[in-house]
Amino acid sequence: MNMQQCWEGVEDITHFFSQLKSVFCVPEKVNNFPPLPKFIPLKPCFYQNFADEIPIDYQFLVKRIYHVWIFYCITLAVNLIACLAWWIGGGYGVNFGLAILWLILFSPCGYVCWFRPAYKAFRSDSSFNFMAFFFIFGAQFLLTVLQAIGFSGWGACGWLAAITFFSTNVAAAVFMLFPAIMFTMSAVAMLICIIRVHKIYRGAGGSFQKAQDEWNSGAWRNPPSREAQYSNFSGNSLPEYPTVPNYPSANQWP
Repeated sequence: MNMQQCWEGVEDITHFFSQLKSVFCVPEKVNNFPPLPKFIPLKPCFYQNFADEIPIDYQFLVKRIYHVWIFYCITLAVNLIACLAWWIGGGYGVNFGLAILWLILFSPCGYVCWFRPAYKAFRSDSSFNFMAFFFIFGAQFLLTVLQAIGFSGWGACGWLAAITFFSTNVAAAVFMLFPAIMFTMSAVAMLICIIRVHKIYRGAGGSFQKAQDEWNSGAWRNPPSREAQYSNFSGNSLPEYPTVPNYPSANQWP
């Protein structure tokens, strides 16, 4: 063995430890949601990374809940425009005012109050966050059903409001059908998410008692995080240790 082979062995060991460091050194998490333009003097409030924080088996479901929130926000925006058409066509202006309130209120509150509990529940296996998701998301589901029905004076263009308005203004009533359809789709998607999350939670042995114990112990404030990147490793995830060279004795060096 010559000097060149010894240096190659040292380089292999250095490369091995650099790979080991990249695996076990978790980078600092910087808030990245909502993604705001740089010219706005505000910073994101939450850190959201499905691949890094959510176990791979549940990433699809958590993403679906996130997409339900996005679709519901879009529905509220469409409902706002439909309520404006409703008002112009001869309806009450209070519906347009409430539609503005629902859009401003439920868009951020939906993310904070029911998506984030679901995200944290799957991230940390937190029974308290699961229960918070069930109660708040269940209330959101019932509210969405009422919005799909469309009682007059509620600020929602649902089926009842759209159908009864055909006798007053056909054009506005047709436009009001769009949020009615979207509220219905949102309610169906929410129901599917509740059923699937509940099935997973109960299948893993979750219960209201576990959530209560977590509340009493204060563990819900800072639940132990299960880093999803470690769960994503399969097979030989760690770098293979290089063969240690056999260094010659002192009297054998060239």
